[in-house]
Amino acid sequence: MSNPAGSHETADLYDLVIRGKRVLTTAGIAAREVGVRNGVVMALEPLGNALRGHTEIDLADDETLIPGLVDSHVHVNEPGRTDWEGFASATRAAAAGGVTTIIDMPLNSIPATVNVDALELKRSVALDQAFVDVGFWGGAIPGNKADLRPLHDNGVFGFKCFLLHSGVDEFPPLDPDEMEEDMRELTNYDALMLVHAEDSRTIDRAPTAQGDQYGKFLASRPRGAENLAIAEVIERARWTGARAHILHLSSSDALPMIASARRDGVKLTVETCPHYLTLMAEEIPDGATSYKCCPPIREASNREKLWQGLRDGVIDCIVSDHSPSTLDLKDLENGDFAVAWGGVSSLQLGLSLIWTEARHRGITLEQVIHWMSTAPADLVGLHKKGKLAPGYDADFAIFAADDAFIVDVTKLKHKNPITPYDGRALSGVVRRTFLRGHELDGITPTGKLLRRGEITVERATNV
Repeated sequence: MSNPAGSHETADLYDLVIRGKRVLTTAGIAAREVGVRNGVVMALEPLGNALRGHTEIDLADDETLIPGLVDSHVHVNEPGRTDWEGFASATRAAAAGGVTTIIDMPLNSIPATVNVDALELKRSVALDQAFVDVGFWGGAIPGNKADLRPLHDNGVFGFKCFLLHSGVDEFPPLDPDEMEEDMRELTNYDALMLVHAEDSRTIDRAPTAQGDQYGKFLASRPRGAENLAIAEVIERARWTGARAHILHLSSSDALPMIASARRDGVKLTVETCPHYLTLMAEEIPDGATSYKCCPPIREASNREKLWQGLRDGVIDCIVSDHSPSTLDLKDLENGDFAVAWGGVSSLQLGLSLIWTEARHRGITLEQVIHWMSTAPADLVGLHKKGKLAPGYDADFAIFAADDAFIVDVTKLKHKNPITPYDGRALSGVVRRTFLRGHELDGITPTGKLLRRGEITVERATNV
């Protein structure tokens, strides 16, 4: 329930006060009142302290106030492939799912974000379309070593590379020696190298993925391809001292060597994604190309080991790898896994997907939010995001953990109506989302464009 506080003006009047029995603080879920002023959490006090605000919201008994999620792996694809996705549609979907910050990948836009000119073009396109805050990764490709420092100085949060063909010709892969050379460059300014870790030689020798059988596609992207590539990343990071991040881990085989490398002091972080934690190869129908992604969704036993990797702290965070495309690129008519674009659309659904699985495993909402908000914010160095605490941005979602819904792809906010989760029953509903204390309505874009290391950021021009 919302109600204006009236005309009473005092120094203690906040812009927004949210109060309720369930507020997820850094000390856990507690009965609290949250006072927001100028977009920042200024007060966090016990329920009953009667904070006053211009706007006051009382949580329902079934609602929890949580920090907004941070999704550090989103392919927005604009400019150049805006028919696949775009900043307006992607950030609307994010807001509807309780995600208040996204970091955009350097592909599949045209041009790719591999130099400052491309970064500035992308920023100019995003500026008046962002419904949530948006930051940008840079790209590391053959021949752009000289562009890495200028991109870093212009505020990208780190650099992504591939160790095999990326799927688009304008973003070619590095070989391991080139990756090591770029890692050495990045150590000069402590920048992060993100790696799509699949070994091209292993995949070249694997069976082909032709046809509509998911089992054949799975065999074409074996765990060994991930394991070899991750081993390569570990050793190159060990030799150079660089910070490295493994993107979208799907092979549980790699967990022991990741844990071992960390014990040795290698600067390594790891993410996985909702599709690897909720789906399993055994249940994917033939021809169901909405499930195709690279690396692939693997078996149920592998999925359970990934969950254990999260519990053990070997995997740091859960992010979407939202990688949409047009319907025709998914080859829905033929269902050929060799032809279809690889990518899962799930930006709006991540929290509900993970919460549905986590609660069955006895995992708390606090832990889920750590994996999906606090840890990604820490990964990219967003020091005012990812927690509900004084001094942090007032980015919130009101989450009804015991509510439920059936996914209807036609009602999702991302541009193309396809997702493997269509028709799936999920627990947990995001009822409202707030960015710096203002409720997001999907009509007025109030997101800012974030730059690494900066507190002052750009605001959408039409606000």
